[in-house]
Amino acid sequence: MRAVFGVLSLLVALAIVGLLVTRQMKAMKVTTGVVTGSPGAAASATVREQSQQIQRKVADDITKALEQGAARNDQAEK
Repeated sequence: MRAVFGVLSLLVALAIVGLLVTRQMKAMKVTTGVVTGSPGAAASATVREQSQQIQRKVADDITKALEQGAARNDQAEK
């Protein structure tokens, strides 16, 4: 009886993990389209170009965040 419950619990856990993986994969496809600008551009761009676009976007976002932080510090000091 314990073995049956053990196998059933493993199957339930596997089903939950499978569901989470499929949701994550769908989310990654949507995110990729947003980063590159459009789904058509994602299909035609090479992996290297996509990687460079993502790196530029991250660098720009970091720069923007640092500038906002500096502006907040300047406002707080006044």
